[in-house]
Amino acid sequence: MSDLLRGLKKFIVVTGHYGCGKTNLVLNMALDFAEQGEKVTVVDMDLINPYFRTSDFKNILEEKGIEVITPVFGATNLDIPSLPASMYSIFEKKNVVIIDVGGDDAGSTVLGRFRPQFENLDYDMLYVINRFRSKSTDLDEAIEVLQEIMAVSGLKPSGLVNNSHLMFDTNQEVFDEGLSFADTISEKTGLPILFSTIEKDLLNNGTVIPKDFTKTYPVDIHVKTVWQKNKIVQV
Repeated sequence: MSDLLRGLKKFIVVTGHYGCGKTNLVLNMALDFAEQGEKVTVVDMDLINPYFRTSDFKNILEEKGIEVITPVFGATNLDIPSLPASMYSIFEKKNVVIIDVGGDDAGSTVLGRFRPQFENLDYDMLYVINRFRSKSTDLDEAIEVLQEIMAVSGLKPSGLVNNSHLMFDTNQEVFDEGLSFADTISEKTGLPILFSTIEKDLLNNGTVIPKDFTKTYPVDIHVKTVWQKNKIVQV
C-alpha cells in the first residue's frame, strides 16, 4: 500500500465535480487498504448520478472482503434512491471508511444530513480535480465548485487530489499541465496537494515520469466508459 494512504485518516470523504474520477479513486484506495489487511467499508453516497457509481462495482469489492453500503435501489434504474439505515452506522465504525460522494454541491448536499456526526469525527475530505473535465477547466469555476461543496456539506477539505488525465491520450505534457493547474488551485485556496494519480501502465512504461514520486499514487483503471472498453477490445 502506498505511504500516501497510510498518511490519511481512517474516515475518508471523496468529493469533486462530475466526471473527475472519484469512484475510480475510491475503488483503488479501498482495494489497496484491504490488500494490506485493513478492514474497509465503502459507502456510496451518490444519489444523483446513475452512471459510474461505487454500487456498480460492489461484487469486486465484496470479493476482497470489503463491506459496501449503497443507497436503497442504488443498483437499479429507479429514479429516487434513498439512504438505508445502515448508512448511519458508519460513524460508529473503527475500521477504514471511504465515502464516495455525488458530484458537485448537488451530490454533496447529502453530507449535510450528517453534519452533527462529523462534528466530533476525525476525518479527511479529499477534493478531486481533473483539469480536463467539465467544471474544472476554468480555475475560478473549479474553486467555486469546491466552495459550494463546503457550503452545503458543512465539512472542511483536507487537501486536493490531482487526477488530471486524458484517458488513452495522457502523456507527460498532459500530466504536467494538470499538476500545474492543481498547484494554482492549491495556492489560491491554501489547500495542499495530497497526491497526484497516475495510471500504473503509464508509470511503468515511462510515458509519464513524475518529478516527485512520493506524491504520486499509481492507480488501476476500474471505471471504464463504453468507448474505453471498445478500444481495449480492438487492440
